[in-house]
Amino acid sequence: MHARIARFGLGLALATVALPARATCGSATCFLVTGTQTGLAPAGTFRADLSYRYIDLDRKLSGSSDTDDVLVPKVDFEDGVLIPDHHREVRTQVSSLQLDLAYAVTGRITLLAGVPLVIDKDHEHFDDAGEPEEHFVGTDGTRGFGDVAVGVRGGLLVKEKDLLTGDLSLELPTGPYRLHDSEGGINEPTIQPGSGSYDLVAALHYSHHSFPSPFEWFVSGSYRRNGENDLRYRIGDETVLGAGVAHGGGGRLDWSVQVNARHAGRDRFHGDDVPSTGSTYVDLTPGLGITSASGTRLYGHVQVPVHQDVNEEQLAPSLSWIFGVSKTF
Repeated sequence: MHARIARFGLGLALATVALPARATCGSATCFLVTGTQTGLAPAGTFRADLSYRYIDLDRKLSGSSDTDDVLVPKVDFEDGVLIPDHHREVRTQVSSLQLDLAYAVTGRITLLAGVPLVIDKDHEHFDDAGEPEEHFVGTDGTRGFGDVAVGVRGGLLVKEKDLLTGDLSLELPTGPYRLHDSEGGINEPTIQPGSGSYDLVAALHYSHHSFPSPFEWFVSGSYRRNGENDLRYRIGDETVLGAGVAHGGGGRLDWSVQVNARHAGRDRFHGDDVPSTGSTYVDLTPGLGITSASGTRLYGHVQVPVHQDVNEEQLAPSLSWIFGVSKTF
């Protein structure tokens, strides 16, 4: 028991100090997947999940159609105004290292912490939309600490074949959100590691396993209510839905296939809607996992776009994947 308490204390320490970064979820920079950190565990157990995530936003969209140019406004924080059609976006690459911690206080109550260890955002754009060849900025972006999420999971329905859990989490403004771009101004909000706001996330997850069948099906949903930071910027609220089937069979190899959908509302700046923000995405996400004899699990998921619809013109992801390792102590 003392060893478990010590491990839990170490987990909380990791979750509250020395945390370098995670993408805010306001513009397709969050990986959509259900099942990597869901479920309940026996009382007193501690789980650590470390994952590497990559998202490549290089698809240029106008609504749901391909376009040659993505003209977006600049958020001028210094003067408090939006400058329309300021620059032409080319590509944004996001890679992050995420640590998720869970401690089962009881068989029905689990404490959660989402720890963004490092995030890299590389952003390519033409600074002057009217003269792209003469004003190519090259690669801009940020790297750093992100917003830590802490919360609790409760078992709302716990039966032999059915499990319904509910999560409630608070995302804290621990990451920088005023990092400067190559021209010395405060960088775009979607390029920052943090949001600068307190955000509330509520989620439900239901799974059904018909023993002794190796198949399990699940559905999930979450809603994120984002706050406004002191720069008067507010990332749009998000609704995420997911459904899928998993095959375990009690063996070491498991696989899953799921469909994930997300709708993000428009961002707001000084109370006004921000153009080229807000989107609806639907993705098909196959996954594969393997568990060792010691209980360590390796897993991977690939996110394949099925439907993408954006407001005005935006970059959308063409490739996303996640690889991770989890261990329960």
